[in-house]
This record gives sequence, structure tokens and C-alpha cells, in this order.
Amino acid sequence: MQRMLVADDDASIRSVLRDLLEDEGYDVDETESGAGVLSALTGKNGSIPDLVVMDIRMPDKTGIEVLRELSAMNKGGGALPIVVMTAFGTSSVAIEAMQLGAYDYITKPFNLDEVLVTIQRYFERMALSEQVQELSTRLGERDPNEIIIGNSQPMQEVYKTVGRVARSDATVLITGETGTGKELVATVLHRSSSYRAGQLVKVNCAALPETLLESELFGHEKGAFTGAVNQRKGRFEMANKGTIFLDEVGEMTLSTQKKLLRVLQEREFDRVGGSVPVKVDTRVISATNKVLPQEVESGRFREDLYYRLNVISIYLPALRDRLDDVPLLVEHFLSKHRASAGSGPSRISQGAMRTLMEYDWPGNVRQLENAIERAAVLSQGGVITEDHIDLSGADSRRFVDVAQQIRKGTTLRDLLGDVERQALSEALTQTDGDRVAAASLLGLDIPEFQSRFSAFNL
Repeated sequence: MQRMLVADDDASIRSVLRDLLEDEGYDVDETESGAGVLSALTGKNGSIPDLVVMDIRMPDKTGIEVLRELSAMNKGGGALPIVVMTAFGTSSVAIEAMQLGAYDYITKPFNLDEVLVTIQRYFERMALSEQVQELSTRLGERDPNEIIIGNSQPMQEVYKTVGRVARSDATVLITGETGTGKELVATVLHRSSSYRAGQLVKVNCAALPETLLESELFGHEKGAFTGAVNQRKGRFEMANKGTIFLDEVGEMTLSTQKKLLRVLQEREFDRVGGSVPVKVDTRVISATNKVLPQEVESGRFREDLYYRLNVISIYLPALRDRLDDVPLLVEHFLSKHRASAGSGPSRISQGAMRTLMEYDWPGNVRQLENAIERAAVLSQGGVITEDHIDLSGADSRRFVDVAQQIRKGTTLRDLLGDVERQALSEALTQTDGDRVAAASLLGLDIPEFQSRFSAFNL
């Protein structure tokens, strides 16, 4: 039988709740003070209650003061076994109570059915813990040095290829959809190669317009253009005796592609505004979510550069093609994204895991990580249930469902505005918040981009 403690300085409320809970089969104790709650939950009164229903306003210690003391003692993190009662409209108090670790709150005057549902949900959540522990044990311990997660057959093929080519000096092209982990593979290749003593220098080719990208890759001489007050080394020079990772290489213009081809062929280049060739010894790893043979056929990518980059090809499967890896990825992200600093990792119920396993993940591993990070926050470091999994908002880059929006009565103006807002947000994401680069990606000048940016209050 589960033990309850009702804490309220109003004897009539305690009596109502006692009768209600005893009728449901709970063993109920009462206290009229915050000190009584602290004594009960710290074991000073004998056996510890499974759940406390506590009023915020009590004469000696308020409910908030009780929560603060318990929160300071709750080193393991997670929700406290407390449901608080607050007067209607005191939202700030309710928010503070939740921040301090209360499981939930109900407002006065309360509905008795609401009280029972809240309590039942708490005990259902606690009942999930044993299932979660079993699931975690079954997943086993993972090597903390591993940065690529997955044991599925498609990933085993990736590991085989990485193992074969890592110690060679060969140029590698990593392909796959956005969010599949191409940068992680590049990191593993560098760490395992003969170039590992040097730097791994990463360049996002989609984040910079052509003029800036050329200078970023090859550097520039003093006076090469307005603002070039000093000589500057480019990324290729920084990566000398190391590895350069060219992410989204399919976004390069034909002019920049030509200069990259020279580096691959001759292992030298000229800085912008320079005339003396700079020699480099650098391993090149590139990545793209585009199908480069199609880009070659359409004339947007040089065929000779494609063959230079594609000496070794590694294809990363979409997450929907390796759903067996979802539990391992979830455990990794739960450990990575804690509900708060110093708290332990959240746990996940079998029902929530089943929901994740049945989704097709258009945003791949990145989308899964976003969903888990959000769920960990909403669960307050406790057990993640299906209610904490929000797949509709996990990936901001999903397409607008036009048919559904029209059925809802959305106007064309609002529909286009939604698409524009998503485009602006995605451009900023891809350029790490660089508005100049984001404007260039969208083909806008800076004043127009700024105007649209401000209009949507991004």
C-alpha cells in the first residue's frame, strides 16, 4: 500500500483529501506544517511517505521554503515526491515550485478527480523506473571514447570502410543526408590517420559566400582587398601536416572548385592577392548531402574535382535505415543532455522508446538529439514518457504541410510567411548565426535580410 502525506494548515482540506485518498486505497498521514513535511521526507518520523500533497501557504515554513531545503539535499536531481497546492492565479509560485523540483501542482479550489489523476500519474511514473533500469542494463556500457554510435548492420559497413582507410593518406568523400553524422566520421578518420599529430581544420563551405570562402580557404596578402590590413593564413595552411574537412563541398561555386582542384593536384595554392605558391601537406576529407554525380551532370560541379575528392567514398545511412541504433543513441544523448547542471541522466520508458523506434526521422540523428534534449528538460531529469516526446517540433527544417494548412483555413500570406520564417531560421542555423553569410545563402542583401529578420522577431 502506498503511503501519502497531506500537508495543509486547514484541517477541513486535510480531512477532505484524507477521505478521498483512503477511499482509493492509500495509507494517509497528515501534517499542518512545513516542518512536518521535512521531518517525514528525511525519515525523522519513521517510514518515509511515497508522495506528499503539500499546500504552498503554511504558518511555519512555506511550501517554497520546504522545496528549497529539499532541493538542496536532492543531489541526484530529478523530481521530488511532492505535489503542491497553490491558489488559483499564482503562476509565478507554481513555476518556482516546478523549478525547485516539485513533481506537479494543482490549483485551489481543486477538482477531486484532478487530484486523483495527478497522483495516479506520479505512481505510474515511478512504476516505470524498474522497466527503465532493465532497459538500461540491457543496453550495457558503452566505451566513452566512441563518438560514432550504432551497432546496426549498415553502421558495421561504415566501420569496416573507416577501418580500412583511416591510416591511409587517401582523400575521402563522405556522403549522406543532413544530420547523419558526417563530421563525426571525419573526426574519427583524422584521429586514426598518420596526420593525427596535426590539426583537424573544419570549413563549412555553405556558410560563406564565394569571396569570403576563397580567403578563408587560401588566406590573403596584405592589401589584397579593402580591409585586408595584414597577411592572413587560410585554413589549408592551418591544416598543414594535419587534415582539412570541407563540409557541404557541393555548395562551392565553380570558380572556387577550380582552385580547390589545383590544391588536390599540385599540393599548392596562391593566397588571395599573392603570387608566390604556398606548399601544403594536408589530408582532405569532404562531405556533402548532395548527389554529386547529378550535380556533375547538371553542370554545377566539376567532374574532374569529383573524381579527385571521391578516391574513397563513405556513405552514411539515414537513421530510418538503422532504427536498431535508436536505443543506443538515446542513451548517449540522455547522458549528454542533463536536465540541469550536476543532475544525473534522465531515464526513458519502454513506451517512449517504442514511439521513437516507430518514427522515420527525416532530420536523422540531429533531429533525434533535439527531441531527447527537449524531453530531458520536460521530464526534469526523471523518467521520460510518451508525453515528453514531441516529434512535431523536433526538427525546424521539416516542410510545411500545405494541404493541411489550407484545410485549417490558413491564408496564402500566412503560409508564405511561415515558409519565409523557416528559411531565415535555417540559414542562420547553417551559418552559426552569421547574418552576412545567411543573407548570402538566401540571395538577399544585408538591409533586406535585416528587415525580414526583424519582421519575424527571430
